[in-house]
Amino acid sequence: MFYGMNGHVNATGPYKTSTPEQQLAQLKDLNVKLYRNDVANVTGAKKLASVALMMAQSGVTVYPVILQNLDFPDENSGYQASYTLAHQIVEVQRYPYYEVTNELAPQCLVGWVDGVNSTDYNNACFQIARGVIRGLIAGIRSVDTVGKIIIGGNTWMHLGFDVMLANGTQPDGTSGHPVVTWDITAWHWYSEQGDIRHVCGTLCYDVIGTLQKFGKPIWINELGMRPDFPGTADQAAAFLADNMMGALLAIAPQYNIQSIQVYQLYDDPPTGEGPYGIILNDGVTKKPVYTAIKNLIAANPR
Repeated sequence: MFYGMNGHVNATGPYKTSTPEQQLAQLKDLNVKLYRNDVANVTGAKKLASVALMMAQSGVTVYPVILQNLDFPDENSGYQASYTLAHQIVEVQRYPYYEVTNELAPQCLVGWVDGVNSTDYNNACFQIARGVIRGLIAGIRSVDTVGKIIIGGNTWMHLGFDVMLANGTQPDGTSGHPVVTWDITAWHWYSEQGDIRHVCGTLCYDVIGTLQKFGKPIWINELGMRPDFPGTADQAAAFLADNMMGALLAIAPQYNIQSIQVYQLYDDPPTGEGPYGIILNDGVTKKPVYTAIKNLIAANPR
């Protein structure tokens, strides 16, 4: 279960033209066992459930990232809507893991700040985000009491968000607010972000060390190359395999990193976020990074 891949089976483009069976064959060729996919409504939940059931028969575990926006007037409204959403999604299909939201912290930052301190966040926005996260967890638990909760992955130095969730604090400096608990700490890391043990913005921080202090297993469940990486396709492949995956493998025992999941299986169409994939958006043509990842996994079985 150590190695995983990101996908978007509910999206258009290559995830629609490539069948779930084709995606499964590619995942098995890479020898990855986790397939992270987003879901935001019951229709998407039904499609993801069918893919998950099919892939489970071949030893690949699909798990959902339940997406929710922050377009609510207050924390309670966010909680109630998110509770209903998660309840409906989990009623369609239970999973061994559930991730609640994706990169909410950047939406609440007050400007170009590191995101380490509580004062780096807008108080009202954080309260709504906390309500959304709490509601999703409660909605999941109303149906499934055993599936593991993954706190929604954030990225870069945006550590203050999860610290406040865990401590029951908020940006206005007050404490005693609802405490959020989870089973697995997720984080995202991309090619321009450097050494996760020493990351510098206004100041420098040990990101992975702070994540370790939550006392939970850590999943780097988005690990990827920016499309504007300054190098050839072969150089990008070597960078992801050696400088990113290899570096995380070396420190995994020390920091209890229990999974690394590459972002993502297919390039987006030209109208999307960019060519983040390890396969072109035809769903077939493998980029050099595909082979580099396959070779690294083969040389470092987990």
